[in-house]
Amino acid sequence: MTDDTRIPRPALLLGLAGLIPFLWSAATHLSPALSGMAGQWLSPMFLGAYVGLSYGTVILAFMSGVLWGFATRAEGREATLAYTLSVIPALWAFFMVTDASDTSAIFLAAGFVGLLLLDATFQAWGLAPRWWLRLRVMLTVVVLACLAIPLQA
Repeated sequence: MTDDTRIPRPALLLGLAGLIPFLWSAATHLSPALSGMAGQWLSPMFLGAYVGLSYGTVILAFMSGVLWGFATRAEGREATLAYTLSVIPALWAFFMVTDASDTSAIFLAAGFVGLLLLDATFQAWGLAPRWWLRLRVMLTVVVLACLAIPLQA
């Protein structure tokens, strides 16, 4: 693997650390005992599906900012399109994730799938680093799995 396709260690470690709230969401949903124990110290917003929905909404907005940063590398019409596309994940989360329902969870998961398509687009345009899509696919698979767990009723 060439040096420009290798995921930089800080990006990998921070990306993996960013999965912790999603994994915590899944764990506290799957384990009533863990949720009950943690619930003695944590607000309900930090347990079960709710934490995955709220954190996922924050992450979609964050990723809009990342894409905006990539858009700064474009020029002309491509820049206009890149800036426009970069705001879609944040707007999607704002308008589509409105409560703690299964519908919002499905819309949030769809937002992450759409984000991955945008990541691929920005990489294809040469705006994202060559390693970007490898990192984003890995992280997105885990996020989608965690968001799906509460839907398995």
